Amino acid sequence: MTHTLHLPKWSSPAEERTRVTVVHRIGALVVAAVIAAFGVLGLLDGLDYFSTDGERIAGLSSNGLLSTISLLTAAVLVVAAVRGSRTASTIMLVIGALFIASALINLALLETDWNFLAFSVANVIFSICAGLVLLTLGAYGRVSGNLPDDSPYRGAQDAGEEVMESPELPETPAEEAAERAMRAAELAVVEHRATADQLARVQAMAKVRSRSARRTVWMSYDRPMVG
Repeated sequence: MTHTLHLPKWSSPAEERTRVTVVHRIGALVVAAVIAAFGVLGLLDGLDYFSTDGERIAGLSSNGLLSTISLLTAAVLVVAAVRGSRTASTIMLVIGALFIASALINLALLETDWNFLAFSVANVIFSICAGLVLLTLGAYGRVSGNLPDDSPYRGAQDAGEEVMESPELPETPAEEAAERAMRAAELAVVEHRATADQLARVQAMAKVRSRSARRTVWMSYDRPMVG
C-alpha cells in the first residue's frame, strides 16, 4: 500500500514540491517537538512557577514559567508550519532572534533575583544553539544572493533584479539600427579605426549614462540640420 504525504491546503501545489518549503515546515516541527518535550517534562515534574533557582530537566535548569513559555513557543512553531512555508520561515527567524536575545539577557541575570526563568549557563548555551538553528532553517533558501532553483522566493528575487536591471530596449526599427551602429562605432574606437563621425558620436555618448539617452545622442546626429 502506498502512503501519500498530504500537506495542509494553505500551500499551493508548486510550493508543496520544493525542498526549501519542506525544510522550513519540517524544521519548525522538529524544533517545536524538542522545545515542547522540555516544557512538558518541566510541568510534569511540578516545578515551582517563579523559582529563580530552578531544577534540572534534561540537563537544563527550568521552572514552571520557563516550561509554559517553552510550550507556547512550540505551539507557535507548529501553527506556523501548518500555515505554510513562508509563515514557518518568518516565525523561525523571529523566534531564533528572540532565543539569542534571551540568552544574552539571561546571561547577565544569572545568580540574581531577576533570573525569573531560572536560567543556568547550560540554558544560555542551549538558547544560543537553538536560536542559530532556527535562524539557519528560517533563512534557508530565502536569505541569499544566489537562491536554490527550487526556492519559492527565487521568483520574487528575479523579478526584483529584472526591475532594477531592466535595459531600456529599442522599440522601433530605427532605434534597433542605431543600437547596431553604436556597437560598431564603439568597437571601431577601441580598435583605433573609427571615422571622425563615429569618434564624435562615441565621445558625445560618453557624457550620458542611460542606454536610452546614449541612443538619443547617437540618433541626434542623423537628424537633418535646420538652417
